[in-house]
Amino acid sequence: MEENDVSSLVALGLTRYEATAYLALLRRRRASGAEVARLGSLPRQRVYDVLDALVARGLVTVEPGRPSTYSPVAPQDAVSLLLDDHRERLERLEGEAVEAVGRLTPAYTAGRAASDPLAYIEVLREPAAIGRRFAELEAAAQQEILVFTKAPYAVEPAENVEGLALLERGIKARSVYEAAVYDEPERVAAIRHFIDRGEEARVVDDLPLKLVVIDERVSLFEMEDPVAGAPGLTIMIVEHAALARLLRLAFEAVWAAARPFAATATPARA
Repeated sequence: MEENDVSSLVALGLTRYEATAYLALLRRRRASGAEVARLGSLPRQRVYDVLDALVARGLVTVEPGRPSTYSPVAPQDAVSLLLDDHRERLERLEGEAVEAVGRLTPAYTAGRAASDPLAYIEVLREPAAIGRRFAELEAAAQQEILVFTKAPYAVEPAENVEGLALLERGIKARSVYEAAVYDEPERVAAIRHFIDRGEEARVVDDLPLKLVVIDERVSLFEMEDPVAGAPGLTIMIVEHAALARLLRLAFEAVWAAARPFAATATPARA
């Protein structure tokens, strides 16, 4: 019995015992179970189960008697039956696949639409990138911008073109400056220019951090390195209305305690 023949029938879906029994039957017009076991070197106690399986699949016919005898169908018919089984199985799999796609697609679509739970948080460290992003947010302001301003500056007051455009659009702007700004006459002059254009400005001796709140919708604030302790330019941007409202309350508390901005340092600073 050729091993290739056994392997071919196994590839078509028969077990090794079934393939061996079918090939053994091909040598006889008909044979008893005992003869099939002998011809195929199959276990005598298993051969009848194997033959019954071949009969159920239509590859072997049985003629009752004492003993019963078995005959193989022609190889062409046997292979055709085995291929039909594969086609039916494939059709079932295709139907199940279509149903699976239907069940899984809504979850996939929802997953693509869902945003990252932290997508509203943005961290910037490079001064030029901070300046560009701040200008974009200023340009998008619709009603109000509240600012705590202290060194170091990502955008110098004199270079804040978007800030002037914002005032020209009628956006309400209030800024609290740290009193150290008086040490730089150029900055004082730039701030006076903003005040002339409509900005409301006040001064405190110290600010806890740099902060921008726009339309009670988006907040920008400085994140100081807790280890180094030195001021840096790491800025966090959070588009979260609840946080913006909370930070607005903090701004109002500092604003209420601040003094009006003057052209020079006030006596409290001197």
